[in-house]
Amino acid sequence: MPELKKSPLHDRHQALGAKFAEFGGWSMPLQYGGIVAEHKAVREGVGIFDVSHLGKARITGPGAVAFLNSAISNDAAKIGPGQAQYTLLCNPEGGVVDDLIWYWLGDEELFLIPNAANTTEVVRRLAEAAPKGITVANEHDDYAVLAVQGPKSDETLTALGLPVGHDYMRFDTGELDGFALTVCRTGYTGERGYELVVPSAGAVAVWDAVMAAGEQYGIAPAGLGARDTLRTEMGYPLHGQDLRPDLSAGQCGVGWAIGWRKDSFWGDEALRAEKAAGPARRLTGLLSLGRGIPRPHMEVTHEGAVVGEVTSGTFSPTLAKGIALTLLPPVLTPGTQVTVLVRGREEPFEVVKPPFVTPGVRES
Repeated sequence: MPELKKSPLHDRHQALGAKFAEFGGWSMPLQYGGIVAEHKAVREGVGIFDVSHLGKARITGPGAVAFLNSAISNDAAKIGPGQAQYTLLCNPEGGVVDDLIWYWLGDEELFLIPNAANTTEVVRRLAEAAPKGITVANEHDDYAVLAVQGPKSDETLTALGLPVGHDYMRFDTGELDGFALTVCRTGYTGERGYELVVPSAGAVAVWDAVMAAGEQYGIAPAGLGARDTLRTEMGYPLHGQDLRPDLSAGQCGVGWAIGWRKDSFWGDEALRAEKAAGPARRLTGLLSLGRGIPRPHMEVTHEGAVVGEVTSGTFSPTLAKGIALTLLPPVLTPGTQVTVLVRGREEPFEVVKPPFVTPGVRES
């Protein structure tokens, strides 16, 4: 087994007493003082995540935007320079090779942030399809990414002189300790927040500065454990669980990221056919009616028949209940009661439409 990669902030995490876990081939902090405390810090104040394991790639050359738009599911015509967009890269069957965010730097330069484990494959597919004059470069190790999330994220970054207040999915540039940063208003928590893309050499300086600036707001370092509970409360899918190459994008609750009006994109024929026929199942939410805590791969039953399995499941610190994402037949609409087999026990759950909590990500 190859040695796990480490973030440029690994020593900082060790000094904070982090517990580490493997994620996408990287050794990343799972938690520091505790998942619930870190979760609540983000919901109520501000937290900082090291998500440097996320991929980074750059597309350059004449027609770069048009080329990327021919591949991704979302429609680049919806945005412009200075904006970012969530999208999918699908295979011919409509399965999700990866979900990613891309930054429109200019008509001839784009920056991509894929998932850690999928970066090499995303770059390979795009590079093989790129016409002459367009370059697709893997810059996975060249940059670190820090996510500053929570209601006090603006105050924290303002104290450092960094740009804040721009609209959701827009980005601006700033400088800290001599390092240029891209500050994008986005995140994976459902709270107002920003993701900072900084050269790897500046990761420690930026982390230290943000931690110091956020001290008065009770900033907490947060690990991948809290990241998972936060994103599940929002109903945000995770690649490898809720999104997969063997699972159609049309079933995964991300149809809003498919540009149906585009002439074509990778996997569009399969997805259009499925849309016309009606998907056999859809990603939806489950809320515990008892004490059961669902986990991935647990069976979901209705009237004695297996109707699906949990794709993501956890304890919600906000609701103090078990919540899950699962693929179910469309006839099982919100309000329907189902059961989840939790450690040999049949636990009652209600089908609900995510998010499970009120989002604050777009709050002005």
